Amino acid sequence: MPLTKAQKTKIIEELKDKINRQKAIAFGDISGVKVADLTKLRHAMRNEGGEVKVAKKTLITRVLREHNIDANLKKMDGEIALGIGYQDEIAPFRTFYGFAKTNENLKLLGGIIGKEIFDREKALTLAQLPSRQELLAKMVGSISSPLSGMVNVLHGNLRNLIYALSAIQKVKS
Repeated sequence: MPLTKAQKTKIIEELKDKINRQKAIAFGDISGVKVADLTKLRHAMRNEGGEVKVAKKTLITRVLREHNIDANLKKMDGEIALGIGYQDEIAPFRTFYGFAKTNENLKLLGGIIGKEIFDREKALTLAQLPSRQELLAKMVGSISSPLSGMVNVLHGNLRNLIYALSAIQKVKS
């Protein structure tokens, strides 16, 4: 059943609001994805600080053009779902990619970060990056590694001194 003009206007206003607040948008083809699976995807995206929005390509394209983003969604196959990330730029790509591993009907098609449009290959590369928390943990580990090594070396000298003193004490006894 076709959408009425009022319904389309409401969808456009919702999309404008979401795109104003977004840090990144991932495009996914959801043709053949069951409603239960789409609900799981929505929950996964919500847990990552984002949301999934399904709309017609023409409406999405119209809103993106108003934000000076020239994405031609007509070239993309299937039904388009937007994975909108509000907190982390990589989260929508990672969530779509992880969900696509268990559901072969979902395909990551591309995305947008800022005003830059990514094709499928770049979107897949972004999706496979470690999370921000993982990168921060690795950086902290790299910074603290030399310090912990130095502490071990200094403790080693103290230990050897204690062993030598206890050996001398045993000889005297």
